[in-house]
Amino acid sequence: MQGVTGQDGQYMVRAATEPDLDAIAAFEVDIARVSFGDGAITDAAFHRRRVAGALGKPGEIALVAVAADALDVPLGWAWMSARTNSLTGERYGNFRSLAATDMSARGPVGDLLMTAVLEAASEAGFTHLSGKVNAANLGMRSLYRAFGFTATHLTMEKRTDQRQ
Repeated sequence: MQGVTGQDGQYMVRAATEPDLDAIAAFEVDIARVSFGDGAITDAAFHRRRVAGALGKPGEIALVAVAADALDVPLGWAWMSARTNSLTGERYGNFRSLAATDMSARGPVGDLLMTAVLEAASEAGFTHLSGKVNAANLGMRSLYRAFGFTATHLTMEKRTDQRQ
């Protein structure tokens, strides 16, 4: 995938690289907090190692959004992995992460990242895309809906230990 630039030229998306890993790890910590609350793994080194293993690996789409005038400062991050449905054999994309910095550009950066991921997924020949999102994460749920995703499964959980 070539770099994707937003309509106003202010932001662009490029492949994530090793120098981006510290910023990506910070995004992953934020995603973990939103998704898992107090049970989140917030060790940046853990997330850095996990993401480092995906960069450049076949079947992994790892992108960062940057300002056009600061190409080395990630403002957002998106990650999708290739999967194969064991029952149908279909190759699909599993959305793993999408995050943008907490600033006024969150909407445009999120839209640009989603557009770039969808383009890369199409180039990869995925038959469909799938992603989990915490029920309380209204921003990501809205972004998914804005790009044509629909809810197909609902995971119900109940804690059986003393934590609520």
